[in-house]
Amino acid sequence: MIAKTASPSSPPAAAEPVLFCWSGGKDSAMALYALQQDRSVRVAALLTTVTEGYERISMHGVRRVLLRRQVQAIGLPLVEVLIPPQCVNPVYEARMEAAMRAQLASGVKTVAFGDIFLEDLREYRERNLAKLGMSARFPIWKRDTRELAESFCQAGFRAITACIDPRKLAPSFAGRELTPDFFADLPADVDPCGENGEFHTFVFDGPVFRAPVRFLRGEVVERDGFIYCDLLEES
Repeated sequence: MIAKTASPSSPPAAAEPVLFCWSGGKDSAMALYALQQDRSVRVAALLTTVTEGYERISMHGVRRVLLRRQVQAIGLPLVEVLIPPQCVNPVYEARMEAAMRAQLASGVKTVAFGDIFLEDLREYRERNLAKLGMSARFPIWKRDTRELAESFCQAGFRAITACIDPRKLAPSFAGRELTPDFFADLPADVDPCGENGEFHTFVFDGPVFRAPVRFLRGEVVERDGFIYCDLLEES
């Protein structure tokens, strides 16, 4: 784990501790930002799934070293759940359950997510947590995704596309920064927040960070039917 740095603006000690599922992308950043505005809760830690062997954030393909740089810039503890490549549901659920039980033992009973409108995913999360006596929280649930994308830019967040689905977007979208022009260029059938998996992002600056996360753009590659812009550590 990475130790948390105390902040004068931290929530009261009596605030409810919440585990936040951090993907490293824009929806996570907006949801975390929303949680941080709520003085009744305290984000106790971030949890991220990392693919074994690849040493990258699952689905997003972002290197583990950059995940840790993000978390250091945020200033919260990190819980990493390691899963195998092409992880099947029973293995994923078993490893997530082990992580959740450890959090529950430490006094955390609520887990927050950056989901926006996928009802089946919300129900899946709530059902699995309920089995453990835990509850789910969705800080940006049902926010209009076009408005959310605008708010992302207006709040001063910066992000880059780390992965795109070529069935939905042209390869040229891989490695683009999420500016107003980026959102304006999205095809009409692509959700502005990529909520249907059209694209995944890496957030490197914004109000949840104490300092920008430094990185370099690497090569663009195709893997397992998706196109990734490899992001590299900048020394």
